[in-house]
Amino acid sequence: MLSRRRFLATTSLAFASLQQYSHAAGTNRVIEPLGPLKKDPAGLLDLPEGFSYRVLSKAGKPMSDGFLTPGKPDGMAAFPGTDGKVVLVRNHELSLAMSRLGPFENNLELPESIDASLCHDAGEKGREPSLGGTTNLVFDPATGETVAEFLSLLGTDRNCAGGPMPWGSWITCEESEDLTSPRGSRHGWCFEVKASEEPGLQKAVALKALGRFRHEAVALDPATGILYLTEDRNDGLLYRFLPKTKNDFTAGKLQALAVSGKPGADLRNYNPKATWPAEGASIKVEWIDVADPESPRDDLRITGFKAGAARFARGEGIHFSDEGIFICCTDGGPDRRGQLFRLHPSGSADKPDQLELFLQSSEDDILTNGDNLCPAPWGGVVICEDLIDGSFAKHTHVRCVTPEGKIYTIARNAKNNSEFAGCCFSPDGKWLFVNLQGLGTTVAITGPWT
Repeated sequence: MLSRRRFLATTSLAFASLQQYSHAAGTNRVIEPLGPLKKDPAGLLDLPEGFSYRVLSKAGKPMSDGFLTPGKPDGMAAFPGTDGKVVLVRNHELSLAMSRLGPFENNLELPESIDASLCHDAGEKGREPSLGGTTNLVFDPATGETVAEFLSLLGTDRNCAGGPMPWGSWITCEESEDLTSPRGSRHGWCFEVKASEEPGLQKAVALKALGRFRHEAVALDPATGILYLTEDRNDGLLYRFLPKTKNDFTAGKLQALAVSGKPGADLRNYNPKATWPAEGASIKVEWIDVADPESPRDDLRITGFKAGAARFARGEGIHFSDEGIFICCTDGGPDRRGQLFRLHPSGSADKPDQLELFLQSSEDDILTNGDNLCPAPWGGVVICEDLIDGSFAKHTHVRCVTPEGKIYTIARNAKNNSEFAGCCFSPDGKWLFVNLQGLGTTVAITGPWT
């Protein structure tokens, strides 16, 4: 189990001076503290001088449990293992239509060696199992090698992102596309996966109290036990869950963020002639109860908006720190290049929380369509790009936003513009792990970070 102090060790460093951010726009934000990127002879990952990477995993390759590494790796977190090892818990954003990327030779039915009772949706006669889920990967920093890799959750749908818990587990979230179809009606939940080093499939138990919607990611405030949740819709809401018992997500109250005095506020800034809020602006917010969190109609965002909740532009990555909760909205802003919000919980039911539009990318910025994010041990926040428009760029990048609000590049997908995902650091801050989703590849990057 991780202590709260250890859980916050990197986040406290990463965001220690983010409130000093200067809202200078455009090219004034671009810096190169690590130097320019160098072309990778292998044509996979361009990095600054002095940095290197190791390929830890590749889709379709055999794992320790005898199954194949699933494709579409997405959200991910790193946990301390035994003897200095690191355990990665990694999502796989697989839908029923992606059977060729599943973990079995024949993905149209479960192998006899799989206990169907452990799967959330094991399929049935004449219907294939849901192939989304998670894998655990054990990494040895001393050798830079993968020492184990295995299935840890199965039978879920399009596991996109999630969030690490300080007691050593990962909340994985289903980003199901169609929640109202006969098959889709089984999905739209969150699940908890232990960061185990021992191979074995864990029983999938839906955390239904966290609501049924197109989930993306979660972030825990370890002091209060409140869990914050994003929704990957261009008219999605920002949620929080108040557990009945701290650290127990099976019972409690689900709420949605609303702007104080402005019910049904639109925070997406899609209209260039009427942008609100402005970059750097801070607004008072409150929370309203969500009616029928387990609704079968895929309508939490619709009923929530009618009740006064605010709309966000594809809420994706979210991370808690002592300096606030940071949220990536992938296609917010007039240029649809993304927004980065910061939520300041007041810590008191009698005082409103504050929401700040921390950064809104423009055409002059190098950060485009931020998705997954994590704190950087040296300060700032690391963000994975997921280009929603192929015309934006030929390559995706891993960027860093500094405590002063400057932006620089850590890595570039040398092959194409398919998304980066799952950025996270080893407990000692020396290794950055990230997925190249379209390539089905997980890498570990190291170098002179400071």
